[in-house]
Amino acid sequence: MLEKAVAYVELHGSNEAARAFMEKNGPFRDRDLYISMSRVDDGVRLSHADPRMVGRSIFQILDADGKPYGDMIREIARSSGQGNLEYRIINPLTGTPMRKTSLIRRVDDVILVVGAYYR
Repeated sequence: MLEKAVAYVELHGSNEAARAFMEKNGPFRDRDLYISMSRVDDGVRLSHADPRMVGRSIFQILDADGKPYGDMIREIARSSGQGNLEYRIINPLTGTPMRKTSLIRRVDDVILVVGAYYR
């Protein structure tokens, strides 16, 4: 899914990609997997499965252990352009803290993230 999202941003640009990523039944959703896209400079989310998260900076959000995981995502995107991050966060479906692994890719001035919860 992440590779497909990268190709979409490269072909259509981040504005069109944000619309496509937000489609509830679109090609960038699969069960609880979705693409989150944020700007590199200020961390403002351009797309997320939860529309209430759009417009909020990932740098203002803490993981379940109180760590600013948005800062860690940006550091990965800036330093190597891609990578993965493991952290604990509240699963919005269950309301309980769970481990999550997110795959991260930078494309020009945006960061794309897709993550999966696991036990």
